[in-house]
Amino acid sequence: MAREQLNVPANTPPAPASPAPLAPWGRPLALATAVVFCISSVFPAVAAFVTDAESWPKWWGVLDVGIAFLLALLAMAVLGLADGRVNKPAEDASYRAYRTLTHGIFAVLVVFFLFGDRIVWSNCLTGFAWRTWLLLYSLPAWFTVLSASGPRGMVEPNQP
Repeated sequence: MAREQLNVPANTPPAPASPAPLAPWGRPLALATAVVFCISSVFPAVAAFVTDAESWPKWWGVLDVGIAFLLALLAMAVLGLADGRVNKPAEDASYRAYRTLTHGIFAVLVVFFLFGDRIVWSNCLTGFAWRTWLLLYSLPAWFTVLSASGPRGMVEPNQP
């Protein structure tokens, strides 16, 4: 008696290969990126209160641009490391973070209405804008690299 397989296509594509594991230095890279992001965000926050930019030390701008460049390189490394490997738990964690981070828009509006005349927006707005974009753009990759590289994943499914 022969076994018959019903409703099976003749040429089934092979199962997709599981992505190779991430590099062991992925988690430290993700953590370093987060630290550099926080340090880099200090620069536009301080620049928001500088009324006389000419009196400000020149090294401040050089340091700001240098750290911003380092942040961009680290973010690109995280994006490259997670390329094609963003998983459902990382997407879910990113969505939860997006839901929280969007409240920042209203917080900035409150700051604008309460303290807008004391803040030099031209000194800080572009810095905050591109850093926010970079954060939101790279967040799924960051969660993927952070969780897949360490022994204790932040967004691993079925974790107690």
